[in-house]
Amino acid sequence: MSIDTKHDDLSSLRIDRSQRGQTGGEPPAWARRFILVGIALVVVLGLGTLLYRLFSSDVPEVEVVRASAQSSNDPAGATVLSATGYIVAHHTINVNSKVTGRLLWIGVEKGDKVKEGQVLVRLEDQEFRASYEQALGAVDNARAYLEELQHGSRPEEIQQAQHNLDEARATLANDKATLDRTKELAAAGVDSKQQLDDATAKFEADQERANSLQKAFELAHIGPRPEEIARAQGALAQAQGQLDYAKSQLDATIIRAPVTGTILDRTAEKGELITAQFASGSAGGPQGSVVSLADLNDLQVELDIAQADFARLGPAQKAIVTTDTYPDKQYDGQIAQISPEANRQKATVQVKVQVLNPNKYPEIQLRPEMNATVKFLANEAPKGDKGPSGVFVPSTAMHDRDGKKIVYLAFNGRAVGREIHISSQRSDGALVDGLVGGENVIVNAPATLKDGDKIRIKGQS
Repeated sequence: MSIDTKHDDLSSLRIDRSQRGQTGGEPPAWARRFILVGIALVVVLGLGTLLYRLFSSDVPEVEVVRASAQSSNDPAGATVLSATGYIVAHHTINVNSKVTGRLLWIGVEKGDKVKEGQVLVRLEDQEFRASYEQALGAVDNARAYLEELQHGSRPEEIQQAQHNLDEARATLANDKATLDRTKELAAAGVDSKQQLDDATAKFEADQERANSLQKAFELAHIGPRPEEIARAQGALAQAQGQLDYAKSQLDATIIRAPVTGTILDRTAEKGELITAQFASGSAGGPQGSVVSLADLNDLQVELDIAQADFARLGPAQKAIVTTDTYPDKQYDGQIAQISPEANRQKATVQVKVQVLNPNKYPEIQLRPEMNATVKFLANEAPKGDKGPSGVFVPSTAMHDRDGKKIVYLAFNGRAVGREIHISSQRSDGALVDGLVGGENVIVNAPATLKDGDKIRIKGQS
């Protein structure tokens, strides 16, 4: 291919600038207008956001609660005080061992229901059983000796004593005859003085023996002395006491449920050493408790009542009990115990409220340490007096303005003042007239808040 041909081909690839529009390469007017409008919108939005952030800090942020209408038949309308506390068992029993031993068997788990007298734990009892058998043998021995003394000598023993006495008397008579003969022969010079002395000594010895056997024969007839019998009776009583103690120690190796209830905790396992004294809190050390149990049909709510509110309560005052777990379930309550002394540090008085119907809902089991709310009720009004009704608002929502009671409502981003009249005062608020219920009432409002001021509700954008 020639150079001229290549030049012609390259020339055909050039851009024909004569075909461009009349704008000279600039964007069309409508495009420029859209771009300018977009930039203006971005600038306006940015300025609006900046101004909102600058001036929104002057709008107070408030909290609101919903006012609730309450009828005269609503128990909460008669509430004089509301307090929170914890459910506790009226009596919680830590089951301990009376003896020290190694745990051989435990037959319950946490949550098991047990009956009074049911066997819970068995300890190793070999040593205690051996002590019992030893004490039992000592009692048998002491009893046999006492019976021997009380029954006196047997006929055979009396007869033997009689024979011994008769034999001694016969020997003594023979000795007497020998002594008399020896005296005669000694006087005639036949026997020596030594022979006379020997005969005299033998006679006197046999005479003493005969006297001794006479006393033994009489004692065999009379029997033992009363003092000896009394001593034997004392020995038997002492042996019986040791037997009773050994039996109690042996029985204590079987630990039974002291009451009917529910196992709350199991603190020992098989093989651990259980002790009645010197329990250790370290791992592997002797345990002082085996299980703890309580009667879950006998429950109370333990409350700390501020001293400023304590005067609102009285003995046996009725109450309504609810729990955080089942807030829609109500139980009847009644003050069962008021502490005789106050808590100086907390400025409270402890009050215990008895739950009168803990089994009101069979499908629900109230448990110790549950959070509970107790609403104490006012004394019953006379028949025919329905008592006050109205809308309940908390104390933190009410304000005094120009001698009037008002509340502020949150409506369309502004605070709206509303005059109210108190119909019934309560510890945490009041029943009022002037509202219908369902309004958003501002609580803890700033002191500078006025009717018509702009507001922001906390938690809402």
